[in-house]
Amino acid sequence: MTYFLEGELSDAERDPATARFRVIPVPLERTVSYGGGTEGGPAAILEASVELERLYRDAEPCAAGIATEEPVDCTGPLPEVMERIAARTEAAVAAGAVPVTLGGEHALSYGAVRGVARALGRPVGIVQIDAHADLRKAYQDERHSHASVMQLLAEEDGIRIAQYGVRAMSQEEVDRRAACQVVSIDAEELVTGNIQSVTLPEDFPRDIYVSFDVDGLDPAILPDTGTPVPGGLGYYQALNIVRSALAGRNLAGCDVVELAPTADSRVSNFTTAQITYALMSFA
Repeated sequence: MTYFLEGELSDAERDPATARFRVIPVPLERTVSYGGGTEGGPAAILEASVELERLYRDAEPCAAGIATEEPVDCTGPLPEVMERIAARTEAAVAAGAVPVTLGGEHALSYGAVRGVARALGRPVGIVQIDAHADLRKAYQDERHSHASVMQLLAEEDGIRIAQYGVRAMSQEEVDRRAACQVVSIDAEELVTGNIQSVTLPEDFPRDIYVSFDVDGLDPAILPDTGTPVPGGLGYYQALNIVRSALAGRNLAGCDVVELAPTADSRVSNFTTAQITYALMSFA
């Protein structure tokens, strides 16, 4: 297995006992409804990360330590898979680390967020970059669908959500957004207005979990994803939005999901690896 930033980290920087970040690969691909390939996402991100530089925006996030764990077993019933994911993120937070979960399809966020919330024992808010709201209920009769993950977290767990970059949504999701008081600025407003920063409501939780679906970016920037939608966010714009949302708050955990690598291009893989490292810098 390749480790995140392999070749750049010292033995001390890779030590799980002291690492500030724990990278958790989750090669989950069970409910995808259009393009496939997310199972290969974590391995592709880790392989591309080998080519990253230690320095990001005049700092070296990796100096705080990055431990890469073995992939989560994604076989068996989905509720069991979600609990395995939750156990990993819960253990990371309990150890004082930030879990960085690599997907895999977006359904995995259900387990990852619940594990973080369990470990903290206090409210967690989600900042979501995504082309889709993922607020459908049991999409295609699957409760743990990638298209239902935020519905589960909002309605079953009462978790506050802020969504940025959405541009494909059903009426069901529009209604659920209102009912669950989801904070949102959609892609058309963000892109045409060149909005680079956002401010979360004052009553939004102080502990933030960032869920970054790479299809939130425009497919001209990152084409290798299961459901590419035109009109997406720019690379710097998406990262600036996340950074500004975290102002004065704590990054408790994050995931980067929905990369579907292809054999003939490394652009999306490297871009996703760079996004992952950028999110670590926000901690």
